[in-house]
Amino acid sequence: MARAIRFDEYGDVEVLRVEDVPRPAPGPGQVLVEVRAAGINPGEGYIRQGLLHERWPATFPSGQGSDFAGVVAELGDGVEEIAAGDEVIGFVHTRSSHAEYVVAEAENLTPKPEGVPWEVAGSLFVAGTTAYAAVSAVCPREGDTVVVSGAAGGVGSLAVQLAKLAGATVIGLAGEANHAWLRELDVIPVAYGDGVRERIEAAAPDGVHAFVDTFGSGYVDLALHLGIHPGRIDTVIDFAAAEKYNVKTDGNLAAASAEVLRELSLLVDKGLLEVPIARVYPLDEVREAYRELERRHTRGKIVLRP
Repeated sequence: MARAIRFDEYGDVEVLRVEDVPRPAPGPGQVLVEVRAAGINPGEGYIRQGLLHERWPATFPSGQGSDFAGVVAELGDGVEEIAAGDEVIGFVHTRSSHAEYVVAEAENLTPKPEGVPWEVAGSLFVAGTTAYAAVSAVCPREGDTVVVSGAAGGVGSLAVQLAKLAGATVIGLAGEANHAWLRELDVIPVAYGDGVRERIEAAAPDGVHAFVDTFGSGYVDLALHLGIHPGRIDTVIDFAAAEKYNVKTDGNLAAASAEVLRELSLLVDKGLLEVPIARVYPLDEVREAYRELERRHTRGKIVLRP
């Protein structure tokens, strides 16, 4: 038997529980991984609450989780380039990584570089590939100024860094508590809230060229009011505004590959990309982990450790 997160109905964090389930077995082309760390993400909370039922319905009893890193425990038939004992980073689309063991497709795994801590490796997939796709969608270039909303969150904290690596000047919208950290990344911090447009314009007197929205709550409208072309605005959360104004919505699914995951992990290993970890919770405290996540004030990622 193995422990895993389960829920039987849509609801708040109280529907989550840790349950003993049969240890999964890998099929052809699959790998069983003993999970060492698994990130949690806002989308999982939205699915659990039923807010994404039309787009991604849950089948009960439901598991949870996409991100993970761990040690290969068993190989399915036909898997040749991975060995038991290998340390890997990976992802699943089966809502099953918040568990002691997860079965993943071998093609969705990449080796974990030695210099990448478990908690970082296990929380890299969703936030990392979402930031990668969103930044790529707005095409930052040398000399551009890019604004990122939610700049200290799980996705935003990586998006500001990837935009910097592309050569852009980056303005990060965040609370005062995160401004010093953003300055350490050579990101220009701007406080959100009333007057944010004027503060952005003061910070970018030559104008803003692109906008990555990781938070919602009217930032697509703000980007348009700043004079940014819709083709250089990407939101990973405000799909209604995207449809209304024909802006981009490139996110996790646009970059969900082991190749992108490997590229991101190597940037971390080389010290070129920092993945801030807000807190690590044991699996038994999954409810409190999501309570903290849903307050939307953490810097970086929250991680589960089975």
